[in-house]
Amino acid sequence: MSTLSVPLPEDMMRSLNMLVKRGVAANKADAVRHALRMYLEDQAVKTVIEASKEPSLKGDLDTLAKKL
Repeated sequence: MSTLSVPLPEDMMRSLNMLVKRGVAANKADAVRHALRMYLEDQAVKTVIEASKEPSLKGDLDTLAKKL
């Protein structure tokens, strides 16, 4: 496992500490890993949604060429 050092604004650090204090996360690293997982999942969903908007290339080549 790798380690990453990220500077955070004071308000974010306070919020992060509160999450740990309330027991939402085991520690700060756990909270950040959870947030990053959620962000990566969100980005994956957005990628799939954008890909689904791409034009379909089904059909024969002559018909497809006419669309261009």
